[in-house]
Amino acid sequence: MFIKIKKNCGIYMEHNGMEKNHILPVTSNFLINLGHAAEISFYTIKETKTRYDLENHEITVSPHTRVIHLQMAYRYSSTKEKIGDTKGSIVERNFYKFYFMPEEAGQYEELRAHIEKHVLNL
Repeated sequence: MFIKIKKNCGIYMEHNGMEKNHILPVTSNFLINLGHAAEISFYTIKETKTRYDLENHEITVSPHTRVIHLQMAYRYSSTKEKIGDTKGSIVERNFYKFYFMPEEAGQYEELRAHIEKHVLNL
């Protein structure tokens, strides 16, 4: 199953290819294959956080911002650094975080409901 994130929809995103504490608005349409996601988390930000765009301008993430965090499978990971001589390396799985500001709650609920349709609750 794919999810389509549409450009200029008021959603911000973060992924591990970006610098830490940076988010950016979605400015082009793209699809993510949920079949490649190993873990999906839903949570709400409880306190004001400061993030930055690509030009280091501050973006305030307000309380009640909803987040969908997709942690991708190990197949979609990268080797970060070597440990020792030839002992091994650190494998970093790719992730995507989508920030739905409080005024975008409808889009969050729609996407979450669609994901939840494919979840078996025991």
